[in-house]
Amino acid sequence: MSDQYFHFTLGPVQGFVAQARRTRDFWAGSFLLSWLAAVAIKSVEKQKGEVIFPTVDQNYLDWLENRGKDQPPKQGCVPNRFKGGLARVSGDFNPEQVEAAVSAAWEALAEMVWESDLSHCSHETRAIWERQVNHFWEISWVLTDQEEDSNLLERRKNWRSYYPPEESGVKCMMMEGWQELSGTSSPNAKALESFWRTVRQQRSQSIKTDLRDHEYLCAIAFIKRRFAHVFKQLKAELPSGWTVYGWEVNPSVPSVAYIAAAPWLARVLELAPENKLKEFHDQAQLLTKSYGEYKTNLTCINDVIAQKNEKLLFWRLKSLDGNVFFESSLDNRNIYPGEQFKQAKKVKKALTSLRTSVSEALEPVSPFYAVLMMDGDSLGVHMSDIKKHTRISQALERFTTAVAGIVDSYSGFLVYAGGDDVLALLPLETALPCAFALRQQYLEAFSDSSDINSTLSGAIEYAHIKMPLGKVLGDAHRLLDQVAKEEFGRDSIAVRVWKPGGQHLQWARPWEKAIADNKLVINELARDFQQTEQETPFSNSFFFNVEGHFSMLNGGVETASEMAFDKKTIVQLIAAEYLNSGVNVNRQPPLSLEAAIEKIQPLLDQCFEVKRDLHRSDGQHFIELGLNTHALQFIRFLALKGVR
Repeated sequence: MSDQYFHFTLGPVQGFVAQARRTRDFWAGSFLLSWLAAVAIKSVEKQKGEVIFPTVDQNYLDWLENRGKDQPPKQGCVPNRFKGGLARVSGDFNPEQVEAAVSAAWEALAEMVWESDLSHCSHETRAIWERQVNHFWEISWVLTDQEEDSNLLERRKNWRSYYPPEESGVKCMMMEGWQELSGTSSPNAKALESFWRTVRQQRSQSIKTDLRDHEYLCAIAFIKRRFAHVFKQLKAELPSGWTVYGWEVNPSVPSVAYIAAAPWLARVLELAPENKLKEFHDQAQLLTKSYGEYKTNLTCINDVIAQKNEKLLFWRLKSLDGNVFFESSLDNRNIYPGEQFKQAKKVKKALTSLRTSVSEALEPVSPFYAVLMMDGDSLGVHMSDIKKHTRISQALERFTTAVAGIVDSYSGFLVYAGGDDVLALLPLETALPCAFALRQQYLEAFSDSSDINSTLSGAIEYAHIKMPLGKVLGDAHRLLDQVAKEEFGRDSIAVRVWKPGGQHLQWARPWEKAIADNKLVINELARDFQQTEQETPFSNSFFFNVEGHFSMLNGGVETASEMAFDKKTIVQLIAAEYLNSGVNVNRQPPLSLEAAIEKIQPLLDQCFEVKRDLHRSDGQHFIELGLNTHALQFIRFLALKGVR
């Protein structure tokens, strides 16, 4: 028998994962997509097929059949596409069994959600449910006897045969274009609220917190929101002759407000008097009447609780809803309407008392969190060489295995880590160091394969907690693909800062030009800026004056030769501004211009924009562009955490 090769992909990825209203939706999309991809891989193995790429954690596959011995998977870690080298299988391999297994597993889970929460609904709602559940996934596969055909899936996708069903009526608030489940034909607030109020009043208490008032969802979004409560009970016979099981997953995913507040909360737990902590807790608990973050585990907070001998008060405080740590949220009647607003005012008063009890040692709570997205560079080129497949797969497995521990060490929440892709949510303070650590780990994973020169690009979106999560996620993909990879030549890091009024700044740089002495230069500069006025080498006025005088000087230039002034002149002018910022007060002897240039050189290096020239085969050639004062804004943002 001749060998055959099976290629498989499952989508839509963006349409399922990135459309989210809460961090939990974001996690659920990645988890479910990964789970269905694992079902496909197991279905290949059941037909005695061998998956060449990617290498999947055997523990994950064991849990599909209720045989897992280690901890059950918590995040998505299986890529949505794979290549199966089907040794010992010829004409008897049935690709349609793989497709049928994925569909059956999905439909079985959907049915459990329906029976749990929506079995009381009308035939009209059931018709919407079945239409959406049965026609959502786009599954593509190719079977070939040519091992070297590595681009078959891309070619197959050009024969597009997937067309989502037409959707009428009022649309879902999470998944764009899909009809919400009440079947209301036109906007009718009374009819919509009547249907969804009945859904929220079902026997499950958790549904009251899973579905907010005036939140209307389609079947796909409803499954994302509710599947975690029934996943453990899943047991479904699949057409390919095996049984798939679910396992217990944690439905509690930290909110963006909680992630943003985490470093501040850790500091409060460490420094504040217990009587003030108890006063704040008691008022906040009266407001929220729950401990929604009880199962959330972020390292910076857990480390402090461990130092406090894990007293119950500290566990209760760390379990409070993230909004109670922000005065702006406590002032928001949309978050705390009606009678809740009166209690929110009491919580705000207790919060103020708590903050002032710690004096100047307590920094203000930052309303910014970070979305970190990373992706390998040039892997597609190397995957075209079948001799490299095994080593690439093994290197990616080493990397993926290490990702969760790295993200956890930086107090982040890992959403997805599969193959060369990483998606995580982190506090503002730790996102950039975490990205740097992941990049180092990726290079280490490939260190024994010098002929596979793959690198890791990253994008970080620093977003205000008021920003819609879906918008942040969608922009992260563009920032990674269009800026870090395309514009700056791969192996780069790109960041954007979003404030409530819109985009505040963008800064990007090849990793090699962002690192010195194995440290992130921009982070070191931010630490310098955080020091007291007597200790810091930089003043606020210096940063403001440089921005004001130079921000328009070289905007939009393509090369250094197009700058209004040559680089030497600009450096001298900035150094002169530095000398005028007061650094020579009480200094004997005073700094010279040359000494000032040397002092601010690390800052200047980050301010002159640099891109990699991909036309050079060695990848080492860089193009230096004009002065970009966004670097100064970014340093100040990191130092002041967007608060001032």
